[in-house]
Amino acid sequence: MRPVVVCTHLDQIRPVVPRTPQGCEDCLALGMPWVHLRLCLTCGHVGCCDASPGRHARRHAHAAGHPIVQSFEAGEDWRWCFIDETYV
Repeated sequence: MRPVVVCTHLDQIRPVVPRTPQGCEDCLALGMPWVHLRLCLTCGHVGCCDASPGRHARRHAHAAGHPIVQSFEAGEDWRWCFIDETYV
């Protein structure tokens, strides 16, 4: 059985506005495709998921130190912490 992991980064969630609501900020700049989108809840960066070639949401989380994302897909309502590797 896996131990229960509790996110310790909830204090980093801010009210944000998506910086590029039309898609992954980095993929748009590079002309790359993406699969699903994630919204950084610290700064509003829109990045692509781990199933996308660029994995830009995870890269942003680690480079910027912004751990929590929310799904930016219609009909989805969940959050993930990249540091604690758990749903929030």
